[in-house]
Amino acid sequence: MNAPALPKVRMNVDEFLAWSEAQSRGRYELVDGEIVAMSPERARHNLVKLEVALALRAAIAAAELPCTVFTDGITVVIDDRNTREPDATVQCGVGVDLESTIAAAPMIVVEVVSPSSERVDTETKLVDYFSVASIRHYLIVLPEKRIVVHHQRNDGGDIATRIAHDGDVVLNPPGITVPVVALLGPAFAGGIEAHS
Repeated sequence: MNAPALPKVRMNVDEFLAWSEAQSRGRYELVDGEIVAMSPERARHNLVKLEVALALRAAIAAAELPCTVFTDGITVVIDDRNTREPDATVQCGVGVDLESTIAAAPMIVVEVVSPSSERVDTETKLVDYFSVASIRHYLIVLPEKRIVVHHQRNDGGDIATRIAHDGDVVLNPPGITVPVVALLGPAFAGGIEAHS
């Protein structure tokens, strides 16, 4: 089955969200008013994405915080002409509208890098995500390099970056700690046999 033809007209976020909800399949982002289809993902990306969501959920449960973890499929609105769909999103202290496709107040966003997305994930999305006032942490998971890049915005608006190979990633706020190995997933710690 062929993918739907993407409209050639520029859209705002409301128009894009209405269009994307009407699609039977596929994942899309709005970039500078244009619809961009997201590439199909490989098993490695999918497995790491799952581990990220599970690790964040476990940390939130351990800290007994009123936070919700979303996997991809939930949109982060950047501005009127741009949306992103992180691989995982956490929002805290905000009720969840079960009919919404948007994260109301994302605090943590995570992208799992694939070879085709590395430049966008490490450059363009860094600027996009930190233009959203509620976002305090942007994690970039690079499973093939076995690292997690943690960008954190402090109360003054400054952004600090840490590259973690091991140990823990401290996400404060909201007040959780996640082991780096949990974000990388067991698929890359000997848990799943890789086939070429």
